[in-house]
Amino acid sequence: MSARSKARKRALDVLFEADQRGLPPLDVLAARIAQPGAESVLPQYAVELVEGVLGRQERIDELIATYSHGWTLERMPAVDRAILRLGAWEILFNDEVPDAVAVDEALELARALSTDESPGFVNGLLGRLVDLKPTLLA
Repeated sequence: MSARSKARKRALDVLFEADQRGLPPLDVLAARIAQPGAESVLPQYAVELVEGVLGRQERIDELIATYSHGWTLERMPAVDRAILRLGAWEILFNDEVPDAVAVDEALELARALSTDESPGFVNGLLGRLVDLKPTLLA
């Protein structure tokens, strides 16, 4: 597993924990930075991911809600919601990561951590964002 893949997983852990515990994600992030617990120090890219998602969360959530036909954000499994937020941020707001890599990494997280249906859902939604990216950022 690459360093960035590990950082994505750690960022997902922060977003998921904050969602499940009803805590502000920045508080969970700060706690992980200060006290990493049994895990190693939080990678800088994980911090960048969490802060990036939080900085654009309103727009990201709006796009996820718009293109996830039949699913509200609240109805989605929390892990899928966090994966989609990370993937959407990387696709739309991080020019350092190729879109295909962002989608593939999100799919790997969905395969490893969510339901059997989640990879197809994540792939379809993030693929739609990739297709519409030029119009979404205009």
